[in-house]
Amino acid sequence: MSEIQRLDARHADALLRFERDNRAYFARWVPDRGDAYFAGFAERHTALLAEQATGRCHFHVLVDDDGAVLGRFNLVDVADGSAELGFRVAERACGRGVATDGVRRVIGLARDAYGLRRLVASAARDNAGSLGVLRRTGFSAVGAVLLDGRPGVRHVRELGCDEAGPPIG
Repeated sequence: MSEIQRLDARHADALLRFERDNRAYFARWVPDRGDAYFAGFAERHTALLAEQATGRCHFHVLVDDDGAVLGRFNLVDVADGSAELGFRVAERACGRGVATDGVRRVIGLARDAYGLRRLVASAARDNAGSLGVLRRTGFSAVGAVLLDGRPGVRHVRELGCDEAGPPIG
């Protein structure tokens, strides 16, 4: 059984392992983070936690029973009841509904724990997996966008206060 957890200091080692193990896989869909990201990971992790403490971002990891990270689900640029959703899931967990489940859980947290009313997310046009996740979790395409030079689609998800939330536990 997997559990969504708010990112904290105890996740550093598992998160670094997740990023290293999936680096080549992620680079097929999004720009590679580069060697400097891995060399300075400890400092970067500390900076993310400091940024999260300001309330401008909410970072989450989906962990399995052994504490291994299966995915990252982040809400960034929080302002005026809105945030940008970003997510990535380990290659070994793809095709099993892990991303869809994680996004549903973060939608619930965004609405119920963080008081957000709107999420936006983008995915490259050639990233069928992410586009499918956004569609299955209630996001609507609103227009074209360039993602690091690649054509993409911008999506929006309104978070009604009266809507029944997905399970978050």
